[in-house]
Amino acid sequence: MDSLLIALAGLMGAAGVALAAAGAHGKPGSGLDSAGTLLLIHAVAVIAAALAARNGLVARPLGTLAVWGFVIGASLFAADVAARAWLGSRLFPFAAPAGGLIQIASWLGLAVAALLAMRG
Repeated sequence: MDSLLIALAGLMGAAGVALAAAGAHGKPGSGLDSAGTLLLIHAVAVIAAALAARNGLVARPLGTLAVWGFVIGASLFAADVAARAWLGSRLFPFAAPAGGLIQIASWLGLAVAALLAMRG
């Protein structure tokens, strides 16, 4: 499972660089650069949190759920921004806000998972 998450983080990182470049050169002001930055930050977070869960620094079930939330939330957010920039319409209604809420919940879940690991 950790290898799959790290592979997904690699894809998120690659997509993040591509979106940042597209935002800077192809569609300035479209939000693609922000979506790229968000993917890049969460790609690193996925790797760090997956390794933290593997090493017992965060409670494994909740920590793993938080990591999957990073992948899903960041992907939804970035895909919605990209769809609006290139297709002229949203991925689906409230995709970006849902992705953002998933990311916030995942960060909070990671914090709780770390506190739980300290107890046990």
